Amino acid sequence: MVRNDSILIHSDIKDESVRFIIDSISLTGNKQTRENIILRELVFFQNDTIPAFSLVEIIRKSRENLLNTSLFNFVTVEDSIISRGSISHIIIKINFVERWYLWPFPIFEISGRNFNSWWEEKDFSKVNYGMFFIKENCRGRMESLKLLLRLGYDEKYEVSYDIPYINEKQTFGAGLGAGWSQNHEVAYQTVDNKLVYVHNEQDYMIKNYFSYFNLTHRPNFYQHHLFQASYNFYSFADTVLNLNPDYSYNNDKTNEYFTLFYKFAVDHRDFKVYPLQGLYYDFSISKSGLGILKNGDISMMDIAGSFRKYWELSKKIHVSTDLSGKISTNRDQPYFFQQGMGYGRNFVRGYELYVIEGQSYWLSKNTFKYSLVPTQERKIGFIKSEKFGKVHYALYINCFFDLGYVHDYNNIEYNSMSNKLLFGSGIGIDLVTYYDMVFRVEYSVNRMGETGFYVHFKDTL
Repeated sequence: MVRNDSILIHSDIKDESVRFIIDSISLTGNKQTRENIILRELVFFQNDTIPAFSLVEIIRKSRENLLNTSLFNFVTVEDSIISRGSISHIIIKINFVERWYLWPFPIFEISGRNFNSWWEEKDFSKVNYGMFFIKENCRGRMESLKLLLRLGYDEKYEVSYDIPYINEKQTFGAGLGAGWSQNHEVAYQTVDNKLVYVHNEQDYMIKNYFSYFNLTHRPNFYQHHLFQASYNFYSFADTVLNLNPDYSYNNDKTNEYFTLFYKFAVDHRDFKVYPLQGLYYDFSISKSGLGILKNGDISMMDIAGSFRKYWELSKKIHVSTDLSGKISTNRDQPYFFQQGMGYGRNFVRGYELYVIEGQSYWLSKNTFKYSLVPTQERKIGFIKSEKFGKVHYALYINCFFDLGYVHDYNNIEYNSMSNKLLFGSGIGIDLVTYYDMVFRVEYSVNRMGETGFYVHFKDTL
């Protein structure tokens, strides 16, 4: 019997004639999570006959599926043989340390595309505050309720509820949400690849009311379909439209439209928050403007996709590549709608301080990682609850090389980085710990020879 990543099983049997019959599956520690949610993630069933040599892989995949639900901090699997022979009977025992699911916590955060762009200005007026209420794993069914009350620089109020499974076979899900946001300050133009803002304390520069409805389909462990219908209503201040006549559709004070969105994803990653092995790819298409509202001339379509591959070269050495891109069918996009690089995870490392506007782009991220501190488990003695007192962490050092290109038809004269090959490289260190937290510190150099240290609080690979 060997131990491997919280798996205790008989992996030393190589005889292909030996079989295991899974006599029963025992679950412990799932105080809130219902059994049917857990059993949905297992790649084996009670009374299955399993070749002995494949047992390790079957258990490993099941454990990864369970961890990727984000319901548990720890999942430990072991077997217990109750009879021996060419066909042995075993009991599979799975123990869980569930996460804390109720998060009513105050908001005090900086506002901006990322921490680094905020740190460049160090503008402490650009902070958000309020309350964020999240109830995850509602009713023990992996459902989630979110209530957001955010004041300050980026005002936003939102409520949403997601149900992953609405049918008996646990293949279809649904969700809905609604809310509004409003800002006294807004970026009305991009000049020299930096956002230019306008501020008015007495008036809101932009308001947005939105609602959406989702349908999801998960036919197996690794495929996921998302269908979404959403509605957006925007209101713009005259000041913004005067500063940039191309800010909204037809320079109208209000824009409203429906959007239909579809995304297909295949996910074979070992750990979705910080993968070291596996494969992920997705494809999406979005159509905004269906010709049924007063802004019937709005007609936009985006096609996007990504491909990510992760290799384990040895126990401590890992390599990954990430290819992504987007094509917009409409070249003449209003400023508030278009989004190139510099937002979310779509940026070339070394260009964190810049925005590269455009209608279409492609991006390649390539990383070599070395496990400086392999995954460790520790108990914090003075914290009695396992939900917080038992932690895991790992430390990785990495080097990277990124390439990217943004195609822009509208603002070429204002932004020199559009329609040019961008590249950046550097080294970094990543801390990965429980509750899906990843802290990244990187030193990079870009095509222009600019260097800098950059901090990220989410996985950007």
